[in-house]
Amino acid sequence: MQNRYNKTITACFTGYIVQAIVNNFVPLLFLTFQRTYHIPLSQITLLVTFNFGIQLLVDLLSVSFVDKIGYRVSMVIAHILAAVGIVLLTFLPELLPSTFAGILIAVMVYAIGGGLLEVLVSPVVEACPSDNKEKAMSMLHSFYCWGHVGVVLFSTLFFQIFGISNWKVLAVIWAVVPLVNAFVFTKVPMAALMEEGEIGLSLKDLLGMKLFWILLIMMVCAGASEQAVSQWASTFAEKGLGVSKTIGDLAGPMAFAVLMGSSRAFYGKYGDRINLDKFMIYSSLLCILSYLGVSLLQMPQLNLIACAVCGLSVGIMWPGTFSKASAALPKGGTAMFALLALGGDVGCSGGPTLVGMISGMMGDNLKIGILAGVIFPSLLLTGIILCRKREQKS
Repeated sequence: MQNRYNKTITACFTGYIVQAIVNNFVPLLFLTFQRTYHIPLSQITLLVTFNFGIQLLVDLLSVSFVDKIGYRVSMVIAHILAAVGIVLLTFLPELLPSTFAGILIAVMVYAIGGGLLEVLVSPVVEACPSDNKEKAMSMLHSFYCWGHVGVVLFSTLFFQIFGISNWKVLAVIWAVVPLVNAFVFTKVPMAALMEEGEIGLSLKDLLGMKLFWILLIMMVCAGASEQAVSQWASTFAEKGLGVSKTIGDLAGPMAFAVLMGSSRAFYGKYGDRINLDKFMIYSSLLCILSYLGVSLLQMPQLNLIACAVCGLSVGIMWPGTFSKASAALPKGGTAMFALLALGGDVGCSGGPTLVGMISGMMGDNLKIGILAGVIFPSLLLTGIILCRKREQKS
């Protein structure tokens, strides 16, 4: 039975690579868009906000239609939209009177696909029969990290060999990945998230449960803990060490992503021998220490090492919270996964925003901003302890 679903799980792993392409390819082209299309950088930076804003909206709306049209159809649509959006980038800006509007429409299309993938991939893996679902979930989420690393490295190599002027060719190459995976999802077996005749919890049911609120806050904190440092790691490398942007990206966010992926892959391989709660508690403590290291240590090299260690510490937070929610609320269904994805995305956008706002208020002191961000892993740690107490009582 399990072997029958191996192809499904592999397709889901690829789905998270698609998610990484959607979120990380276009930011590599921001300066190219600025130079080629003469778009002010202030407008271009809105693309990130717009991308995640659309994904947040899709997270919320998916509750109302995913169960109706089914997971297979939704998966295929998500991949096709991701591919179409990336391809639209190559001609739509020049086709429309406003180049920025063309880019915005392309981003909107692939962001809808990305938002759907975030809601769909985890429950599809959760539904597949496996010996240890926590291991499968952690391994799944590691593929987003490897996808992130792969997108940056392959794109950088492509630009070095063929020149950044050929970015449209690379965009089409990246679009092939979701297109092929869409076809794969028309063939692979799909297990039902619920037993036949069972109905998932409604939004009203979920929102009336204290345990769900704890888990939702944990997801917000997981996303915030991850991105609050990740988004600023490159700036640390450039300013603190005085290196080029390319080296800064490799030493900062790249090291963060590699260690985060390593943490998830480690639990994905050995999770059957490790207590998830203890792993998450120790990871949260390590995350708090890494935040303190980034903000309080006086040597730039040590600050950068602390950034990388933060990647190691946050690896289990997102997939671990998903696994805890699945185990604690087995009838959560699509609504639960959609709201948890929504919470994670809120954290991903809110964490860096809080750090930036506090830094700005303190005279652009990034260290003080990140010190304020220590609240996120601290709240996550509190949530894990509260969940453990509830489990022990029941």
